[in-house]
Amino acid sequence: MNCEEYAAWARKLNPIDDALFKKMAEDMDFCQEIIRVILNDPDLQILELKDQDSVHNLQGRSVILDARCIDRLGNHITVEVQKSDKDDHQRRVRYNSSCVTANITDPGSNFKDVPTLYAIYISANDFFGKGKTTYHVDRILRETGDIVDNGFYEIYVNARNKDGSPTAELMDIFTKDNAYNEKQFPATSRRKRQFKEGQEGFQEMSTVMEEFREKVIAEGLAQGISQGITQGITQGITQGITQGQRQTIFSLYHDGVLTLPQACRRLELSEEEFLALEPEYQN
Repeated sequence: MNCEEYAAWARKLNPIDDALFKKMAEDMDFCQEIIRVILNDPDLQILELKDQDSVHNLQGRSVILDARCIDRLGNHITVEVQKSDKDDHQRRVRYNSSCVTANITDPGSNFKDVPTLYAIYISANDFFGKGKTTYHVDRILRETGDIVDNGFYEIYVNARNKDGSPTAELMDIFTKDNAYNEKQFPATSRRKRQFKEGQEGFQEMSTVMEEFREKVIAEGLAQGISQGITQGITQGITQGITQGQRQTIFSLYHDGVLTLPQACRRLELSEEEFLALEPEYQN
């Protein structure tokens, strides 16, 4: 892809897209602003941004979070964005948060010292279907209805419902191409403009795109080589490259960069064939 193609790609992205959100989340002011809004805590202060590197569990499976922060009280806060609907969102949050908890807790420490964790999950659609922009999932005693506290808080935000709250207004910026609000959300608007309209931002996004393409092609190649052990090395590598190319196209389609007809043309598939294969390539 050349610079103009990268710029065209970046202009189609919004903060709800994983690639753009991760770049925006490298800025502490942006993270602090959206967390203040979502948690309804205007005095919250982020003291540290953690690397977005993978967090591993004991089985070696990695969890890549879109943003990880620590506030001035020592609370850990994670933020994930998910545009796709084809996932068990609650179990995803449960799994990822358990990995984070294990990684931020010192071995041998008392359980009372397990750090407080806020897990914020932003989705394009309302998978709870209750018409709210924000949902807080609490632990309760079923027999009495009392809320009990174990230091883990789940907050789900969706861009589907417009309830007039500041969070709903923030979600407009997350999902609409030309939506900005410098007065209410200055850091979010600034970062979004930087990557959607600025030449320097285009250059940064081009790096992200190249890393993304290389990653999915490498994963496909690795899978093909693994299959090649039993199917023949040459055939396996060829299948791996094809797998990587397909993953790239499906990922670009899921992120809204390619339309369905464009994606079908690149893979030389009919729309029916493309949609039949789509479940195999969900992020």
